[in-house]
Amino acid sequence: MKTYKELFAQLKRPALIPFFVIGDPDYETSLEIVKRAIDAGADILELGIPFSDPIADGPTIQKADVRALAGGMTVSKALDFIRQIKQYKDIPIGLLLYYNLVYQKGIKEFFKDFYRAGVNSILIADLSIDDADEIAPAAREAGLDTVFMVTPNADEQRIKQIASQTSGFIYAVSLLGVTGVREGLSDTIEGFIKKLKKLTATPVCVGFGISKPEHAAAVARAGADGVIIGSKIVRIIEDNLNNKKKMLSELAAFITECKKAIEKAR
Repeated sequence: MKTYKELFAQLKRPALIPFFVIGDPDYETSLEIVKRAIDAGADILELGIPFSDPIADGPTIQKADVRALAGGMTVSKALDFIRQIKQYKDIPIGLLLYYNLVYQKGIKEFFKDFYRAGVNSILIADLSIDDADEIAPAAREAGLDTVFMVTPNADEQRIKQIASQTSGFIYAVSLLGVTGVREGLSDTIEGFIKKLKKLTATPVCVGFGISKPEHAAAVARAGADGVIIGSKIVRIIEDNLNNKKKMLSELAAFITECKKAIEKAR
C-alpha cells in the first residue's frame, strides 16, 4: 500500500486531494465518480462516511450525507467500497468521519478493519486534539496514520500539540467556520501555512472553501503540500443528479483544471 510519505516524496508539486461522501448519491454512482476522479488526476482521496450530524460540514456536504444514508450506506458497505477503490488503483486514502461511528463499532476493530481495506489515515472531525489519546495509540497499532485539523486562530503551543499527534498530514483549515463553496480565499492563508511550516516538518494540506482552480493555485503558491477540495466537488454531484454523464464529465474537467493549476503554480 502506497504511503503518504512515499507519495509526498515523489511528487514535485502539492498533492490534489478531492473529497467525496461514500455512497453519494448511491453506491454504484459513487464508485464511478471516485474512479473518474482518480483517472482525472487525484493524488490522494479523502473519503467521508456519511453521518446524520456532520457538525463540521456546511449544507452541501450535509445534503450529500443525507443522500448517501437514504441510499443505504453503512460502515460495512464503506469497507467494501474502499476495497473496490484499492483494487482499481493503489492510491492513498484518508478517511474523514465522526467519532460516534468509530465508537459504536469499537475503536480497535474499526481501525484494523479500515486499515486492512486500504485506508492510510483517519481524521475524526469532532474529536479535539485534547482527546487524541483516545484514538492515536489504537490508530498506530492498526497501522494507520493520524490526521488532525488546525485552525487559523491556533497559537504556537496548540499547533505543536497537534503536530505531535499527527503522523499523516496536518489538515490546515483555511478559514473559521464550516465547509462550503467560497468565492475568495482568506488573505491570511499564506502566513498561516508559513507559520505551520516553521513549527513542524509534517506535510501541510489545506482545505475548506477551495472552490476554483485559481484557489488551488494560490494555496500551492503559498507553500502547501496538498490541496483539499470538497464542497465544490460535491456540489457538481448535487447539480447533476439527473444526468450522470454530465456529472462525471464536469467532475473530471474540474479536477483536471485544478491539477493543471497546481502544476503551473509551483
